[in-house]
Amino acid sequence: MYQIFKKIALLLLVLLGAINLVAQPHKKPNIIYIYADDMGYGELGAYGQKLIQTPHLDQMANEGIRFTQHYTSTPVCAPARAMLLTGKHGGHSYIRGNYEMGGFPDDKEGGQMPLPEGIFTLPKMLKEHGYTTGIVGKWGLGMHFTTGDPQKQGFDYAYGYLDQKQAHNYYPTHLWENGKWDSLANPYVFVHQQVKPEAAVDAVFDTFSGKEYAPEKMTGKALNFIARNKEHPFFLYLPYTIPHVALQAPKSYVEKYIGKFPGEKPYLGNQGYNPSKYPLSTYAAMITYLDDQVGLILAKLKELGLDDNTIVLFSSDNGSTFNGGVNLGYFNLTGGLRGTKTEVYEGGIRVPFIARWPKQIAQGVVSDFVSVQYDMMTTFADILNIRDIKTDGVSILPVLLGQSDRPQRPYIYFEYPENGGQIAIRMGRWKGVKVDVRARGYVNSPWQIYDLETDPKESQDRFLEQTVLARQFDEIVRREHQHAHIKEWEFINPKF
Repeated sequence: MYQIFKKIALLLLVLLGAINLVAQPHKKPNIIYIYADDMGYGELGAYGQKLIQTPHLDQMANEGIRFTQHYTSTPVCAPARAMLLTGKHGGHSYIRGNYEMGGFPDDKEGGQMPLPEGIFTLPKMLKEHGYTTGIVGKWGLGMHFTTGDPQKQGFDYAYGYLDQKQAHNYYPTHLWENGKWDSLANPYVFVHQQVKPEAAVDAVFDTFSGKEYAPEKMTGKALNFIARNKEHPFFLYLPYTIPHVALQAPKSYVEKYIGKFPGEKPYLGNQGYNPSKYPLSTYAAMITYLDDQVGLILAKLKELGLDDNTIVLFSSDNGSTFNGGVNLGYFNLTGGLRGTKTEVYEGGIRVPFIARWPKQIAQGVVSDFVSVQYDMMTTFADILNIRDIKTDGVSILPVLLGQSDRPQRPYIYFEYPENGGQIAIRMGRWKGVKVDVRARGYVNSPWQIYDLETDPKESQDRFLEQTVLARQFDEIVRREHQHAHIKEWEFINPKF
């Protein structure tokens, strides 16, 4: 009799467990999107970098998927961030360039043109579906006293730089936390200075250091955000400022590289930003420091038991920089691609993109799927089965999950009103580029056409062989371009 009761009890336990599993709602994954600043295609070991150590990001690539043809939405800071968060490309985005407000000193901090009231953003979408949302890092889309305040644009928690100009200094006097000034133990220093060779002594270089390094503060806030929200789904947007100049890094990190770069000479500030005694070592140190912060984030997820239910993504807002003492050629920062930041050639817009999601994304995958950052909003919506949102992107979830039905897209559209006015269209293996459109006019600016399959460095213009394709590109521009809301950004139809 006892054995019969025991079997019945066991059977009841099994049935109760099954009922409980059915009753449990699908657990929504946490989402962490880490954004480097001015990191080009060739700056990580996983993308061929030989001189700078990035073990955590390389491991992240080994444990997930690495994209070889991923693009930012536009080649500079503020509009790339706006397009990422709104799912719009450069022909539709409200923010299309770095429109500066105010000045560099603390008392003139004014930020950039703010996102408008009522715009639909990625964090707003996720909040509507039960997520707690946080941004820690560089915002660049409006100060706290404007409609662009991150907390008015869908973020529950916001910490970091609101004004991109302030982010030129890694040892600022303050950062912002939920719209309130957070003082750091650093004196005010204007980083855009030059020094004469005879005055280039250690005391001068030391002027541009401080006690509290902004990225360290950011990581601390990010880790706290993760810990506070471990019991329910969260979205954490982590736009670090590294490796954007100025060249500033903790001394212990710089010392890891001193002596490893033969012929290293001081940078005296003649190309903008602060002087640096060890510019090569400092730049390498900044990237390794960022890599370590990614390692800390991943370790915290494992510590809290969140690893399997968190998708972590890493990318950059645009390609490599070209000033401030950065030696682009020495490190081959663009991976040999043509162009840099502020250009729609591959070196300015093709960026690293790594995604890791244990038990969902297979390990060690390398994908050549052509994707762009304004795909992210649609992709996150797809993860949560959110339908009927209107963006310019496609969901790349099938690619992330290794499914055979990869999304189809006819083209990717880029429009950038600064640096002369530029347009680019990626259509399959082909890419069309127009430059200097503002001065020449749209009609008088010829298409440059490149076959990226055979010529990824964009060295051979195939326009004369592809006149039909050029007409198709013109039709795409007519279809995708909407008149900008300010005159400064309208360069395709300036008379209207």
